[in-house]
Amino acid sequence: MGGDTHNSSGLPPFTLTGLPRLEASQHWMILLLGLLYTVSIVGNSLILFIIKEEQSLHQPMYYFLSLLSVNDLGVSFSTLPTVLATFCFHIREISFNSCMVQMFFIHFFSFIESGILLVMSFDRYVAICHPLRYATVLTDARVVQMGMSAIIRSFCMIFPLPLLLLRLPFCKANVLSHAYCLHPDLIHLPCGDVTINNIFGLVIVISTFGLDSALVFISYVLILRSVLAIASREERLKTLNTCVSHMCAVLIFYVPKVGVSMAARYGRHAPPYVHTLMSLIYLFVPPMLNPVIYSIKTKEIRRRLCKILLRRKF
Repeated sequence: MGGDTHNSSGLPPFTLTGLPRLEASQHWMILLLGLLYTVSIVGNSLILFIIKEEQSLHQPMYYFLSLLSVNDLGVSFSTLPTVLATFCFHIREISFNSCMVQMFFIHFFSFIESGILLVMSFDRYVAICHPLRYATVLTDARVVQMGMSAIIRSFCMIFPLPLLLLRLPFCKANVLSHAYCLHPDLIHLPCGDVTINNIFGLVIVISTFGLDSALVFISYVLILRSVLAIASREERLKTLNTCVSHMCAVLIFYVPKVGVSMAARYGRHAPPYVHTLMSLIYLFVPPMLNPVIYSIKTKEIRRRLCKILLRRKF
């Protein structure tokens, strides 16, 4: 046992996993992941380009959308190296330090996304419930402050995770359940007492995802109350339509997150590939769908995108 035990000085490598028990289908998974990465990277890059070029989009709502696109690119690039290595080149070993860095950035961008969705819901609340104060409340300086707050909060929450893992000894087979490093996966590998890690992980999840989702829900309750006070049915629908993109972004972020959490807690007897597929949905679907949803639902982005496509065609 003693010869197999590693601590932070030993820096044990980890073994990544593709799709357990579905090895024969992995060539299809390569095509699917390639499509998801392409749509995510190209789509979010186009959103950033369009917002930069279109003067009418230089307003708080689209500044937050820009931040969301940058964050989605961060999520995609955080998982890309090890996913390519695992599925395309069958390189399954990752060093301890590389795994810690990847884990940090995956969770860092995930927590930022939750914060961005919260500030976007605040933007919709002010725009609908207090339209006359919108320009004075959401100034450029305040938009920057809100964006920086989401980033700093995420950093402060995630930074202790690698440090808490570094203090623990590793003496088991360090085989991960995914093609990338996630904290809930890594926490099962150390031989030492992980109580502090578990408590800290639970605290940061509740204080970020839990609090953010509750505040988003409250903001939409207030928005709905304000919309129902509008006399015209047509105006009510028009007002609600401005929230559809954001509501879709919230659902495609939080629903897979809840699914992953439920599968980890109650799906212990489920086949391993179920957990892998759930985590793939959680990490890959939001960055892919967000630019698609906003391109479809935002008239200015859709119009500029059509111009770009027509220009390339002719």
